[in-house]
Amino acid sequence: MADTQEFDLVVLGGGSGGIASARRAAEYGAKVAVVESGRMGGTCVNVGCVPKKVMWNTADLRERLHDAADYGLTVGDVSFTWATIKEKRDAYVKRLNGIYERNLGNSKVALFRGAAKFVGPNTVRVNDTILKGKHTLIATGGRPFVPNVPGAEHGITSDGFFELEDLPKRTAVLGAGYIGVEIAGILNALGSKTTVIYRGSSLLRTFDETLSKTLEEEMVKAGVEIKFNNNIKAVKKNDDGSLELELTEGSSMTVDTLLWAAGRKPNTDIGLEAAGVKLTDRGFIEVDEFQNTSQENCHALGDVCGKALLTPVAIAAGRKLVARLFNGADGLKLDYDNIPTVVFSHPPIGTIGLTEAEAKEKFGEDNIKIYKSGFTPMYHAVTERKTMTRMKLICQGPDEKVVGLHGIGIGVDEMVQGFGVAIKMGATKADLDSCVAIHPTSSEEFVTMR
Repeated sequence: MADTQEFDLVVLGGGSGGIASARRAAEYGAKVAVVESGRMGGTCVNVGCVPKKVMWNTADLRERLHDAADYGLTVGDVSFTWATIKEKRDAYVKRLNGIYERNLGNSKVALFRGAAKFVGPNTVRVNDTILKGKHTLIATGGRPFVPNVPGAEHGITSDGFFELEDLPKRTAVLGAGYIGVEIAGILNALGSKTTVIYRGSSLLRTFDETLSKTLEEEMVKAGVEIKFNNNIKAVKKNDDGSLELELTEGSSMTVDTLLWAAGRKPNTDIGLEAAGVKLTDRGFIEVDEFQNTSQENCHALGDVCGKALLTPVAIAAGRKLVARLFNGADGLKLDYDNIPTVVFSHPPIGTIGLTEAEAKEKFGEDNIKIYKSGFTPMYHAVTERKTMTRMKLICQGPDEKVVGLHGIGIGVDEMVQGFGVAIKMGATKADLDSCVAIHPTSSEEFVTMR
């Protein structure tokens, strides 16, 4: 007979959003349980943001070594050993797994290991235990989508990227979103002959056109081949282990590794019918602005909801949710407008708010004003290798309220957090102009554009 335990909050998923919600609820005095079948920390810690940033740092350092001689530095022959950074990266992730688990214990949150399935509203089974929650929170995240084409199993996903034991000599990446351009940039910088294949006509199609066009120029200049308006029809594994890719435009190509970066799908195989929880037409969990699902006292957040698939968004949404549930913060919810985000491409991208196209559609072309700047950053003043920096401000109305801020170039990833605060506070172009520039920096362009 199954053991039954009752909690104020049962959280399905031990990723960043689930853990942040659970620990904060426990701080408010709630009795909390977390259910997780895999490594603690979810996608971000294990096969996402954290190990990706380690690999981006590795690639960025490798790129800058090209410029060493121009700065008078003699570095000699440079070789790269994939196994070294993989070992150090994996050890770092393992430490984080332990920290996340210990922090749950320190917060007096009960951890149940196993796969959770709803057996009724706000009631889940984990192995031989039934957990009943006054509230339940679904934070089960998502997983990579693999296209249904012959031989698809011969490719890897972004999860498999972190399992590679060596740098592939030739890599094809199918997809041109966040994951595709980030991994393609890393592999190319580290020495893999890299090709991006995409059915559309531009990288990062939902981003401002200035960003996507500049990234395309920089990636091609760095040696990445891009095949737009194309797709993979079939994959065949050769006797030597290489892969033959048949493309929709009629050609074929041979690579050592194929990486599927064609999007992600939510982890919803958790008995949602028994839970009384509805899905959207796209298969994500349907929630309102307060993260409430169709079932009373059942909530959901993060990638499983399909909106703003970013770790800090899930954390922020979860902390506001539990403050409302357990700390009397009535009406508290996450504002999904003007969320700053970064793409760790080569060069990196930072963006906040509306794209130029979105602003024109929302306010009308006559009601917005665009400020642009393009330049070679000072880092390249003495180098043969050059990369571009481009920035854009999108302002609306007579007071020129900043409704979009976009940049691509060296260091942009570390600039946009502060501008995010300003834009959330309703900054205007005059407010940015009133700030004295920091010279010489690339960021000063955001406060000196005319």
